[in-house]
Amino acid sequence: MPALHAFANPARFLKIARPLTPVLFWAGVALVAFGCWAGLTLTPPDAVQKESARILYIHVPSAWLGMGGWSGLAIACLSYLVWRHPLASIAARAIAPAGATFAALCLLTGSIWGRPTWGTWWEWDGRLTSMLLLFFVYVAWIALDRADAERSGDGRVPALFGVAGSVLLPIVHYSVIWWNTLHQGESVLAGKIAPSMLWPLFFTLGGFTLVFAGVVLMRMRAILAAQKVEARLRRMAAA
Repeated sequence: MPALHAFANPARFLKIARPLTPVLFWAGVALVAFGCWAGLTLTPPDAVQKESARILYIHVPSAWLGMGGWSGLAIACLSYLVWRHPLASIAARAIAPAGATFAALCLLTGSIWGRPTWGTWWEWDGRLTSMLLLFFVYVAWIALDRADAERSGDGRVPALFGVAGSVLLPIVHYSVIWWNTLHQGESVLAGKIAPSMLWPLFFTLGGFTLVFAGVVLMRMRAILAAQKVEARLRRMAAA
């Protein structure tokens, strides 16, 4: 793991993150813009759900990043518990708001999609309920991390919670298999979406992932800068 430990050095991280942040972010924005434009103008309407199905170009990436964000947060928390690298804790702190935002966007777009499809804005089925729980777990982690920082904790409690919270991920993923729900089953990987409708999804999926990565790097840099300023103020106060 020497390479991992090398990149855990804040100076080395910043040297890579500074030029990489705008590249990831703006490349992601361009892919999302093209994917959304193509999904709205170049693809045919769904045979059953008609025009409402076009929201999948936003909903599916949001669901993917809501779950993927917690996966990244859990890995960062586990890395902090094992190797005690402060940068891992900072990564978890940067990922949490971004992941929570996409989880909320997933719930919002799902409700908008569900209204014309199911005839209701919300249904307490397995997928929707488990995704809502994941959003609440994000909010709880953010609150716990802030409380731990205010009491000058060592970050172990939020890290343990981050690892434990990953138990929700298989529940969200397999909820449509384990329970009889309104939410449709696996569609993208199962090949149930016509290629003529599917291809713009890969642009929005890749684009939102790049935007997510760019935002996380941006937040990590901001947290490191704030810590540097705080340390300087403490030295000035002590002098």
